[in-house]
Amino acid sequence: MATIITVSLLIISLPFFSISSAKISGQPGINYGQLGNNLPPPKTSINLIKSLKAKRVKIYDTNPLILKSLENTNLQVSIMVPNELVSKISTNQTLSDQWVQSNVAPFYHKTLIRYLLVGNELISSTSPDTWHHIVPTMQRIKTSLTTFRLHKVKVGTPCAMDVLESSFPPSNGTFRNDIAFRVMKPMLKFLSKTKSFFFLDVYPFFAWSSDPKNIDLNYALFESKTITVTDSGTGLVYHNLFDQMVDAVYFAMNRIGYPDIRIFIAETGWPNGGNLDQIGANIHNAATYNRNFVKKVTKKPTVGTPARPGWSLPSFIFALYNENLKPGLGTERHFGLLYPNGSGIYEIDLSGKTPESEFPALPPAEDYKGKAWCVVAEGANVSLVAAALSYACSQGNGTCDPIQRGQLCFEPNSVVGHANYAFSSYWAQFRSIGGTCNFNGLAEATSKDPSYGSCKFPSVIL
Repeated sequence: MATIITVSLLIISLPFFSISSAKISGQPGINYGQLGNNLPPPKTSINLIKSLKAKRVKIYDTNPLILKSLENTNLQVSIMVPNELVSKISTNQTLSDQWVQSNVAPFYHKTLIRYLLVGNELISSTSPDTWHHIVPTMQRIKTSLTTFRLHKVKVGTPCAMDVLESSFPPSNGTFRNDIAFRVMKPMLKFLSKTKSFFFLDVYPFFAWSSDPKNIDLNYALFESKTITVTDSGTGLVYHNLFDQMVDAVYFAMNRIGYPDIRIFIAETGWPNGGNLDQIGANIHNAATYNRNFVKKVTKKPTVGTPARPGWSLPSFIFALYNENLKPGLGTERHFGLLYPNGSGIYEIDLSGKTPESEFPALPPAEDYKGKAWCVVAEGANVSLVAAALSYACSQGNGTCDPIQRGQLCFEPNSVVGHANYAFSSYWAQFRSIGGTCNFNGLAEATSKDPSYGSCKFPSVIL
């Protein structure tokens, strides 16, 4: 969660209306990511999306095979301008026109393209040099859509929670100083003028897992019966972490003069698995979170959030599949509702009509407890591993002594062999002060002891 700071609470000029956004369906959609080398073809994937009873689907590009497969399906579709084109389009209306003409216009009349997102978490994933291009690109894309009479498409851009400087209590929600007036205010002005949405990625899992001692797991899973959080600035009472996070953004928008822009949940979800040392990432918690999220957003009458009661929250759940090529920690590859073979990881009905009692029992929510070691991840680039090995050995006092020539763990004399020891030794030495078994995705935790002969690898206790 964002750093907690104390700020004076502004008078909320338009506080907590109960305006119903009845025309906007709360039935969730699904994010259809494609970062896997074992995923079904688009036609099969679209049929699976329909079987989940999704209202809409978001893709991270303009894949023509997918857009063609979405023809006449009645699924609302969100497409995306790739991050690398944003700076170029921002200063070139002709390029914008050509992009829309090639990627939107040919599909618009048979595929229900309703949302066009400019980049993906640009403020989080690109340098500040790109940020001032975001709104001009949104404006040029909107102009192009008008030129080609594609009037039903809303333009936006997804933001992560790190656009906030302060998020707790929610009434302290404040955009970061470096972007509040330079990026966010012009963006909100555009969204307000075009009656579009503020697209927001909300992951209670990451907020909870970063501070599990102080954030109750049931509160993060929409399961809390007794634990509540009261906002000292407004008196609003929160029953789950998701509402808390969303309202922090509503207050941040209000703080710079835009209280009425609707939030669209561009991504939310919970991982069904992860690295051995990633707590809370399991099938039980993933099913619990996503089923409860569906219940919340499909409830009649519309619930909204404490600061915006009655406001519907259109959304996309992340993601359709477990995607094995996603970089980062193991959780990144385990957000799917489905395995790549198309079978369900757990049962879910995105229409919200299936009672919980009709779903099969879930496996228990268990985190691994015991010894663990840190080794080179399968398929890791050996050149990058060599650099990570050098880093690990340069950090500690005697971290890599046993893999020096003539010592017990020198053989086998290979980059991977030495890195397995170095990564485990580094993790054992530095885990208590924040060291992780990651090395930019090159390492993973294992419960299988890699020790051999007289070479004993250091371990940690999870």
